[in-house]
Amino acid sequence: MKLLEPMWRDHKVAVPVSLLSFPLRFRMHLPMKREFPEHPLVGVGAVIIDGSRVVLVKRAHPPIQGQWSIPGGMLEVGELVRDAAVREAREETGLIVESGDLLGVYDRVLPDAEGRVQYHYVLVDFLCRPVGGELRAASDAAEVRWFTWEELPALKLAEDTLDVIREGFERRQC
Repeated sequence: MKLLEPMWRDHKVAVPVSLLSFPLRFRMHLPMKREFPEHPLVGVGAVIIDGSRVVLVKRAHPPIQGQWSIPGGMLEVGELVRDAAVREAREETGLIVESGDLLGVYDRVLPDAEGRVQYHYVLVDFLCRPVGGELRAASDAAEVRWFTWEELPALKLAEDTLDVIREGFERRQC
């Protein structure tokens, strides 16, 4: 990869040479390819804990449509990961949160029926606490609600999702 010196940052960014043929004004707005991506995509998660409860959203869209998960989404160009977690929490749950500890970085690689990588995310999850707003499903969430730790096994969450929620409960400040 060739390194470019973008005008909006004071550090170098690796850019695939194939993108260099596009004029600069279009490079910043290319849509990201989520399904069968050429590169892993960076996602953020907000593990929102209040006392003995955690907020989960039921996904309205693939790849895990209809399943419960941590509120979160894609990092946007120029956005800091911690800021992205706060933004995604508000967009999906209606809650205003304050981000705290980095809880972990996780790989989420989902193959298709033929074993090809259909989705590949690197997920960066932060412990968050609600400081305002009103819980309501929005954006990519079909449903949103509070759950206790005891209710989580029935949801059949991914193992790493349970791990990061457990870590969040252990680190929360009561």
